[in-house]
Amino acid sequence: MAVVVKQATMTPEATPVGREADRSSDVVAAVDEIDGRPHLVIADIARDDAWIAMAEAGAVAVEDHR
Repeated sequence: MAVVVKQATMTPEATPVGREADRSSDVVAAVDEIDGRPHLVIADIARDDAWIAMAEAGAVAVEDHR
């Protein structure tokens, strides 16, 4: 089962201050099972094969780094 953690619009390149970001992306993060173990998966669901995953144990909470 996948649980959506957060949804945001992101681009693969930095956007200069004062310029509009590319709104064609739809990036989400979720914890999903891969090979029987939980992983944090970040994906641009508007594009094919645009995702990255890491073991959930290696992920950190954003609140821990504010």
